[in-house]
Amino acid sequence: MSKATKNFLRGLPALFLCCSLTVGCTSAASSSSKQDTAPEESAEPEIKYTIDNIRDYVVGVDEPVELDDGTKRPLINFDNAATTPPLKPAQDAIEKEMKMYGSIGRGFSGKSNHSTDVYVESRDAVMEFVGANPSTYTCFYVNSTTDGLNKLASALVESKDDLILTTRMEHHADDLPWRERCNVIYAEVDDQGRIIYDDIERLLAENEGKVKYVCVTAASNVTGYITDVHRVAKMAHAHGAKIIVDGAQIVAHRKFSMKGETPEEDIDFFVFSAHKMYSPYGGGAVIGPWEILDQHMPTFYGGGIVKIVTDDDVYYKSSPESYEAGSPNYAGVVGMVKAMEVLKEVGFDAIEEHEKRLNKKLIEGLKKLDGVIIYGDSENIDDRVGVVSFNFEDINSYIMAAKLAQSGGIATRRGAFCAHPYVWRLMGISNEEAKTFENCIDMKTPGMIRVSFGIYNTEEEVDEFLKVLGNLIDESRETTKLTADAVPGY
Repeated sequence: MSKATKNFLRGLPALFLCCSLTVGCTSAASSSSKQDTAPEESAEPEIKYTIDNIRDYVVGVDEPVELDDGTKRPLINFDNAATTPPLKPAQDAIEKEMKMYGSIGRGFSGKSNHSTDVYVESRDAVMEFVGANPSTYTCFYVNSTTDGLNKLASALVESKDDLILTTRMEHHADDLPWRERCNVIYAEVDDQGRIIYDDIERLLAENEGKVKYVCVTAASNVTGYITDVHRVAKMAHAHGAKIIVDGAQIVAHRKFSMKGETPEEDIDFFVFSAHKMYSPYGGGAVIGPWEILDQHMPTFYGGGIVKIVTDDDVYYKSSPESYEAGSPNYAGVVGMVKAMEVLKEVGFDAIEEHEKRLNKKLIEGLKKLDGVIIYGDSENIDDRVGVVSFNFEDINSYIMAAKLAQSGGIATRRGAFCAHPYVWRLMGISNEEAKTFENCIDMKTPGMIRVSFGIYNTEEEVDEFLKVLGNLIDESRETTKLTADAVPGY
C-alpha cells in the first residue's frame, strides 16, 4: 500500500473501500440522520490535574475493605506495578463515548462513523505520547503488553533459527514468547540487579549480524530499575539488530520517547498496557515502523484484516489493520488516550519527584527494621521508578504479605512477579534449587514482598505502612516458626 493510499484511508476512516456489498462486506455510511449526530458538548468546569490533587480523581481510593477483625478501612494500595485503579476522567470519557458507540469501520450509521473517527484518530494521540513520527511509525492496539509482545513475536520470528537477545531482568512477557519460538541468548545482571550493558555488547559482537532483535524492559517490575534503552538501541543497530522495548512499567512513571539523541538511538518497537497507567479496561498498544510491520503478519486471523476473501485466496490489509483481527476494544482505547492526557497534564517531572520521595521514605524506614533485606541498590535510587522489593531473614514472605492485607488493609504483591530468573538471582537461589519449586505463589516457594507506588499514593500511607509492618514483625516471626510449610526467608 502506498503512503498516499494510507493517508487517504486515515483521512477517511469511515470508508473501507476493500469490501463490497456483493461479497457480504459493507462500507461505512457517508452521512447520517440528525438524531445520530454527536451531541453538543456541554460546558464543564475546567479541571487542572496536578500531583497534589490527582488522588481526588482516582476511582476507589477511599472505598473501605473489611479486615479480619470485622472492621473496615480504606485500602492502602501498594500493588500498582500489577495494575492501577482507573482515573475518573478515563471512566467518564468511556461513559460519554458509549452514548455514541457504533461498530468500528464497517457500519451504516452516524454512531459508527463517529466511533471510527475517534478510534482512528486516537492512533495519532498514542504516537504523540511516545514521540513517534507518524511518517515512520504506526500504532496497533492490543489487550495488554503480554498480548502485544506475543503478536510481535508471532509476526517477526520467521524461523526457529532466528536469534533474539534479551536480559535476565525481563518479565516473562518479554521472554517466553521468544523462548517458545526461536533461539534466545541472555545478557546478565550484576550483583545489585542492574543490566550489564557490556554483556549486551559482548553477545552482539560474538553473534555479529545474527541477532535479529534485542528485547529489553524499560523499567523492572521487581527493582524498579530504569534501562537506558537508547543506549541499547545504539548497540543493537550497530550490529544489525532492531530493538523491542517492553514499556509496561515506564509509561505511568517517566516520559518516554521513541526518538533518541541520534537516529542510531531511536527505538524500533514499543509495547505497553493501559491497565498500568490508570485505565484498566483491556487496552494496550504496539508502536512500530510501517516498513517492518507491513512485511509480516501475526498469527491472529479474522474479520477486519482483509481486503477480499475468495474461495481460493485471501488479500490482507496493511498495518495497522492487519494486526487487529476482530472487533476492536473501543472502550479500552478511549480510556487509554484519556489517561495519557491526564498523565501529561500532571507532568512526568512531578511524578518522578513524587516517586523519589516515596521511595526514599520507604527505604529509609525499612532499613531501621531488624533482619530486613532490600533488593537492589538502596543507596543510589535515582534510576528506580516507584518499586521496592524486600524480605526478612527469618519471616516467610507469604505470611507477612497476608497479614499486611488481612490485619492492616495494605495491598502488596508477594512472589516472584512473573520474573522468576531475575528474582532467583537477587535472592541467591541456584537454577538447580529453583527447579524443585512447585508453584510460584506457594508458601513453600521463595518470594519477595513488593511495594509499588502510584501517583495517588502519599507519604502518610508510607508512614502507616511502616507502622503496621513494624507491629506485625514479631507475630509474623512466631507464625513462621509454627507453620510447617513456612520456610524462613521465603
